[in-house]
Amino acid sequence: MSRPDYPPPGYSDGHGLLYQPQGGSYPPPAYGFPAYGGPQPGQPSAPYPTGPNAHLFPGQPGNYPPGPYPGQPQPSGHPGAGYPSHPPMPPVIPPTIPSDILSSGEEFAASGSGWDSLSIRHAFIRKVYLVLASQLMVTAAIVAVFTFVEPVRYFVQRNQAIYWASYAVYIVTHLVLVCCKGPRRKFPWNVILLFLFTLALSYMTGSISSYYDTKAVFLALGITAVVCIAVTVFCFQTKVDFTKCQGLFCVLGIVVFVTGIITTIVLSFKYILWLHMLYAALGAISFTMFLAYHTQLLIGNRKHSISPEEYVFAALSIYVDIIQIFLFLLQIIGASTK
Repeated sequence: MSRPDYPPPGYSDGHGLLYQPQGGSYPPPAYGFPAYGGPQPGQPSAPYPTGPNAHLFPGQPGNYPPGPYPGQPQPSGHPGAGYPSHPPMPPVIPPTIPSDILSSGEEFAASGSGWDSLSIRHAFIRKVYLVLASQLMVTAAIVAVFTFVEPVRYFVQRNQAIYWASYAVYIVTHLVLVCCKGPRRKFPWNVILLFLFTLALSYMTGSISSYYDTKAVFLALGITAVVCIAVTVFCFQTKVDFTKCQGLFCVLGIVVFVTGIITTIVLSFKYILWLHMLYAALGAISFTMFLAYHTQLLIGNRKHSISPEEYVFAALSIYVDIIQIFLFLLQIIGASTK
């Protein structure tokens, strides 16, 4: 009985070869599949992969090279690399309350004048929170696009000029709405200015958020929501009158503004983490207190209150407080998660 693993009788090693022996200095042919484990004749040993599933450049996302090629200035890594490593500082303008929008008295402004005053105040509060909800929805949509859509995210980081242009729009519209009584109360100019202000601040918020991880953005958003709800409920229930402390809040706003300018100048030359975190913590605490102050002015059950015609200014003030709390918390959480 013959063994199947032996060649049949008369078999010759030179019979039936796919390639006959060649003369000269030609390399012997490779049988079967080429071995990836070593270099092939006529091919360089790098940068070809050593296995069928191996990355061209291990350790880099998307197989990008770990360093610039000779003669090319492009940085290493993802196309997003090489953009500014630190986000721009959030906009800070000290909260200002013009004297012509406040009404004051020895008794509670919204509870000492009868039912008519209460009904007007309640309608005023509903209008303010409706406008505020619309502003926050616009901002949340823009932040979501800038955070989740990668092409938009890289475009925002690469074009810092648009950020500074939106900063200019933010400052101009803010000053007009705060300082000019006519545009602030006259429809539709007040709505148009508030809409431009919201778009500018939303773009700035989305630009800053694009530098941070999605987890940090969601965490900052959740903490901001909890803080704002807690402060609002506290202001509706407490007997503490923050509206009497106008001088204290004025000094606090100046301190935050000056500290922000100094921090921005210092960080533009050399990034210091502890200084950035100190400023972010100061800003978060300060604007939480500003939120309580503006909420009590809106409610009107304290010594000072906002006039019912100033729903645009009331919505603007609370909106800025919420956005600033979110941005400062995002800086703290983003630095801790890196």
